[in-house]
Amino acid sequence: MPVAKASEVQFEPGYDRVSEIKAFDETKAGVKGLVDAGISEVPQMFHQPPDTCGETYVPAASQYSIPVLDLEGVKEDHSTRKLIVGEVRTASKEWGFFQIINHGIPVSVLEEMKVSVRRFFEQDVELKKQFYTRDFTKKVVHNSNIHLHSARAANWRDSIYCNMAPDPPNPEELPEPFRVMMVEYTDRIMGLGHLLFELISEALGLNPDHLLKIDCAKGLSQLCHYAPACPQPELTLGTTKHADNSFLTVLLQDHIGGLQVLHENQWIDVPPIPGALVVNIGDLLQLISNDSLVSVEHRVLANSVGPRVSVGSFFVTGFHPNPRLYGPIKELLSEDNPPKYRETTVIEYLTHFKNKGLDGKSALTHFRI
Repeated sequence: MPVAKASEVQFEPGYDRVSEIKAFDETKAGVKGLVDAGISEVPQMFHQPPDTCGETYVPAASQYSIPVLDLEGVKEDHSTRKLIVGEVRTASKEWGFFQIINHGIPVSVLEEMKVSVRRFFEQDVELKKQFYTRDFTKKVVHNSNIHLHSARAANWRDSIYCNMAPDPPNPEELPEPFRVMMVEYTDRIMGLGHLLFELISEALGLNPDHLLKIDCAKGLSQLCHYAPACPQPELTLGTTKHADNSFLTVLLQDHIGGLQVLHENQWIDVPPIPGALVVNIGDLLQLISNDSLVSVEHRVLANSVGPRVSVGSFFVTGFHPNPRLYGPIKELLSEDNPPKYRETTVIEYLTHFKNKGLDGKSALTHFRI
């Protein structure tokens, strides 16, 4: 489903966007609060401006489909692992996205994680407000729209962010509705992340532990989204087009769908598969692979059925002190493949990403040589 065309996005004369955003933020009730109040029209602050890049939407039944990789036997059988590494290489180079099944995390854990996150967002608003903040130095941050005050349009979703590694919060600092599950899920995702970084290292022709040795799996942030049913989903988005500011992202999505990947200037659906996880390459992995792997833009459509729940696991150390310099991996460079990026730190990259906002442009351009 495409978002609104230019002729459909209209603002009233004298519309005061700054005041509307400020009033919305001060409620600390988020999009869920608007829905609970019974609104029938999407406020103007959420109206998505038209995209001018000539992008088209491709129905799910087209010839394009996101690769689905079966990890069964990846740890036990050498020939199976070699085949999977080849599939990881192709998917990471051509798509930047793939889904994985038989990844070792029980379906029961995935389902309980989604239920727990939904429980947080659907509890009494006064209980949620104690976590509502825009101070991202905190380990637990609940708000609606990280880029609320800088984005061209607000997204139809609320979020809670938990910085779980390398310096995790004490369990009692986590919200009670998902406290137990967040700790268990993080442990499971860290284990899966180590395997994925091994496979990607091998796909690049490096030793299996190469990406782990340079701390690509040292940090992990969990970002949980809740997108209620929208009365006018064609006017807004669940998440604006962007690429991820991580090395690698692992996404748990529910059955509702709406995630789309921009592939050859066309929006391709990432259909929910029961028990599967979505994996995508982040900007920092594209940088250190010298463009061997691609971090691609993606978005989430608003929906009329909701609520849509997702949990994004971002492998990145965030704003933790981390002096390590990241540049194109020297083993991948040659006379024919010189470095395309200058060295940077994670903090410098994230600061640029944050200040730039979701403006539809790649944050990597700033670091190109």
